[in-house]
This record gives sequence, C-alpha cells and structure tokens, in this order.
Amino acid sequence: MSDNVTDRGDEVAPGRPVVLEATPPGLWRALLGGAVAVLAPLFGFLVGGMLGAGTTGDSMDPMFLALFTGIVIGGLGVLVALSGGARLWRHFHRNAAADAETTRRNVTPR
Repeated sequence: MSDNVTDRGDEVAPGRPVVLEATPPGLWRALLGGAVAVLAPLFGFLVGGMLGAGTTGDSMDPMFLALFTGIVIGGLGVLVALSGGARLWRHFHRNAAADAETTRRNVTPR
C-alpha cells in the first residue's frame, strides 16, 4: 500500500449519536398476538379450502376442522394480545401514578 493511505478503523464517524430506547413491556406481545388473531382464521380457511370438503360419511369434514383450528388459534392470539395490552396499560399508568405522587409531594399546601 502507499504511504498516504491511513487506517481510520478506530475513528468515530461524524454525525448525531444514535440513542436506542427499549420498547415498553408488553408491546411485542400485543402486536404479535394481534397478528396471530387476525391471520390464524385466514390460514385455517386457506388450508380448509386446499383440503376440500371431504367425502360423504366422514365423521369430521376436513374444511371444518381446519377452519375451527384456525379460529381456536386466533382466539389464543386474542388472549395473548389482551395480556400484552394489559401489561402496556400497567406500565404506562404505573409511571403516571408515580409522576402524580411525586408532583403531589413537591407541592406545598398554603
């Protein structure tokens, strides 16, 4: 290599510093539960449509079984989303209650 090339591997690039903030607890649980709640019945309908109606005399229709399974999994997704939403609610209201308590303590009565 030539003499005028310098190694700049340890230099910090100019610009604004990046500050990463953590997501509040329960956010991902609520989002993923909501996605499962929406998509599971659709996939159950898709799989049931691919399996077909079955034959006469079957004790359980494959289309019904796939759709019912999708609805049950979607219901579990709703429960997961509700638990994530409850955790989000507690997180934000616990901080609000702590702020209100701090404000109440700092205010002196006249």
